Amino acid sequence: MLTDQMRDILFLCKKKDMKEFFKEIGAAVTVSDVNGDIVYMNDKSAKTFENYGGRELIGKSLFGCHPAPAASKLKKMLLTHESNSYTIEKNGIRKIILQRPWFENSVFMGYVEFSFEIPAEMQHFVRK
Repeated sequence: MLTDQMRDILFLCKKKDMKEFFKEIGAAVTVSDVNGDIVYMNDKSAKTFENYGGRELIGKSLFGCHPAPAASKLKKMLLTHESNSYTIEKNGIRKIILQRPWFENSVFMGYVEFSFEIPAEMQHFVRK
């Protein structure tokens, strides 16, 4: 059963540009198209990649931003539409990176990458 709050959220999702939901989500959100060209960056993504051009990266290829092993992985992902997840640490900041294909009317449109900062130690729960 939908609560009133859930109905309100669904209504907003239908009425608003989804980019507005990503604007201040607390994660870097970067979206690419089927060719691997960047089509959207939220504020945190632009800040994360400001040393590489920030929002100027929109319209540029992800292949120009990644070394050979990562570019090979990306090329495969664009063909297979598989998801990818990993953690990194840079300058003492740990992050989990979630790369997911996005679809529109069941047609592959590209990838969305979410980059969340995570604590050095995290609890892990196994649920039954």
